[in-house]
Amino acid sequence: MLENSAQEPLPVRVISEAIGEYLSKLGPVWIEGELSEVTVRPGAQMVFMRLRDTSADMSLSIMCHKSVLAAVNPLPANARVVMHSKVSWYAKSGSLSMSVKEIRQVGVGELLARLELLKRLLADEGLFAVERKKELPFLPTVVGLICGRNSDAEKDVVENAKRRWPAVQFAIREVAVQGAAAVAEVSAALNELDADPDVDVIIITRGGGSFEDLLPFSDESLVRLVANAQTPIVSAIGHEKDAPLLDLVADWRASTPTDAGKRVVPDLLEEVTKLKNFQGRSLRFVDNLISRESALIAQMKSRPILKDPYSLLTHRCEIIYQLRSRAVRGMESELSLGREELESLRAQIRTLSPQSTLDRGYAVVQTASGEIVRHSSQLQPGDRISIKVADGVVAATTDAAL
Repeated sequence: MLENSAQEPLPVRVISEAIGEYLSKLGPVWIEGELSEVTVRPGAQMVFMRLRDTSADMSLSIMCHKSVLAAVNPLPANARVVMHSKVSWYAKSGSLSMSVKEIRQVGVGELLARLELLKRLLADEGLFAVERKKELPFLPTVVGLICGRNSDAEKDVVENAKRRWPAVQFAIREVAVQGAAAVAEVSAALNELDADPDVDVIIITRGGGSFEDLLPFSDESLVRLVANAQTPIVSAIGHEKDAPLLDLVADWRASTPTDAGKRVVPDLLEEVTKLKNFQGRSLRFVDNLISRESALIAQMKSRPILKDPYSLLTHRCEIIYQLRSRAVRGMESELSLGREELESLRAQIRTLSPQSTLDRGYAVVQTASGEIVRHSSQLQPGDRISIKVADGVVAATTDAAL
């Protein structure tokens, strides 16, 4: 820790030298990135360049001796390289640079192996699973389009989409589609369009190119961003043979930009034809239904019951009349039998009645208390009795018993 205060500040020289001493402790490191802005001045022994991170908008200033760069020349534009370098701090100017001792180009075979490893990793996480993919809207309000600046891919998508559906609207974001800035610019455009509620589907497109040109569309950060997007994504990168990882994670993979323009909107003429065909089928269905129902009504009208509807009522009335007559006859028969039975019971009652016995000349003798006399021993001479005969009662007095 350097001792200093507001009263005793440190000079620039001391601070700059301290920074140099601190950075020197980092030691040599291997760095990977995309080489750009290579500056070779005539007569100069040192070459200056920048090393960019393709996943972020960051870069480092690099310098090396001409012989170091010559050892790997010729390098393609925007080559991906690995450098063995050490931090260099220039105390006079207060600038930092990476002094490179060795440069190695990352070969296509190594890049393919890395992509295959990343592909397996993302597949194991389920980012390529079919159930994650979202359905494309039938008729989007606005189509988001991420493409290169003044590119043929943009024209192919827009022209083919408008040819199919002239009213389609586009929200176009022109970005770098290759090089060190491609991933950052495509990601920023995707975030912007995905946050726009009016955008219903997003197309990411560019024309064909070399394997190295299409590497930004296999970048892990971009692939994960597409996987987490809320808006359906259509990938239209290169041609049919090109297969960046973006194709696997997108909700729909178009073989070409032209195919993407045809996929995101329906064909107006085709839809009109479908509507006319549907209308024709509907009319034929209704006509057939009316014809069937009319034939059924005609068939029903030809039935006898419908020719004389009252015949059904007449038949039912006859049945009701017969049932009523049977009920009346049954009731009368029951009443007649009841009367006969009543008369029989009445005759029996009359025959068994005490009055009938009195009518035949018998009498009923009762004591003064009303007790019926059944034995002579019940009476004494001089007892008053009543004698009931058929037509009345006679009072009497008993004499001596006979």
